[in-house]
Amino acid sequence: MDMPVAVQARKGRGAATNDSGRFEQERRVGFDDGWGSADAEPAPLSTVLAVDATRTIIARNDSPDIGFDRSINPYRGCEHGCIYCYARPSHAYLGLSPGLDFESRIFYKPNAAALLTQELRKKGYAAKPLALGSNTDPYQPAERKLKITRGILEVLRDFRHPVTIVTKSALVQRDIDILAEMARDRLAVVTMSVTTLDRALARKMEPRAATPERRLETIAALAEAGVPVGVLSAPMIPALNDHEMEEILKRARAAGASVAGYSLLRLPLELKALFKEWLEEQEPRKAAHVLSLVAQCHGGKIYDSAWSKRMTGAGPYAEMLAARFDRACRRLGFSPRTTHALDTSLFRPPPQSGDQLALF
Repeated sequence: MDMPVAVQARKGRGAATNDSGRFEQERRVGFDDGWGSADAEPAPLSTVLAVDATRTIIARNDSPDIGFDRSINPYRGCEHGCIYCYARPSHAYLGLSPGLDFESRIFYKPNAAALLTQELRKKGYAAKPLALGSNTDPYQPAERKLKITRGILEVLRDFRHPVTIVTKSALVQRDIDILAEMARDRLAVVTMSVTTLDRALARKMEPRAATPERRLETIAALAEAGVPVGVLSAPMIPALNDHEMEEILKRARAAGASVAGYSLLRLPLELKALFKEWLEEQEPRKAAHVLSLVAQCHGGKIYDSAWSKRMTGAGPYAEMLAARFDRACRRLGFSPRTTHALDTSLFRPPPQSGDQLALF
């Protein structure tokens, strides 16, 4: 009789399995066929790029716990492979798995800059800060060649439109020329996500993202260029990396970060099973304790999607984490997040061929 195959992590990947998304009728389960295939090291998994033929580029939201109402995601899926990524379940909308598919089936938007230009020129468009990479990282490894994010930044610079960026990639340094120019007019802010300073843990938890050291170097490079930069110590995972919060904030402040944020681990939809599977494979002695503390922050459930609780949780542990964060920020001299308020008054569509000359 066939027996279920034990979960084995693939080198360079976060998820170990590729179960179907919540909208699919079938379920994929690995079995040992008796020929010894289950004993072999899992084969390397190549990344496949495909065009996302979207017709619009700006996504809008009215979520009360998010500090922006519009965003752009140049890519769907994320090759960084962070096992904790709350965006993983979004791949189910494409008929793909939030597991290995999410980090190996990457969709890119080659017409992003042209679509953005069209939308910003629409009559009545009112500028507000635009979040770049709110779902998946805008600096995918493929960005080195495709330069889609850079094209978007060039449009935003030309329109003098404010932008915020969240990334964990050192590739953002490539665009310092644009970001520094925009920052001089309070049009750009970059936030670097630093989850852990433990390189061994980072390699397991976020296998294809920049190392913690490279992220701190990127903070320093941005700050030196005059680009306002913040640090996001997120997600904080109970009993796994939460003890590092103060040291992450300290190292980021020393590197030049002037504002800070944090969030608690979020495990929506398929991510619950994926993260549990990863914990039992990579941190078996801590798995039960981690999940117990997470549940304590959500009224006994692994996740609570309520607006007021999904980012920070509730209860004694969540309150302690929030107090630690506030105390560390005060001690280290981080500025209020409002310090980096961006200027929306400079927004001007640049002239184009056929425009009527201005009257003097």
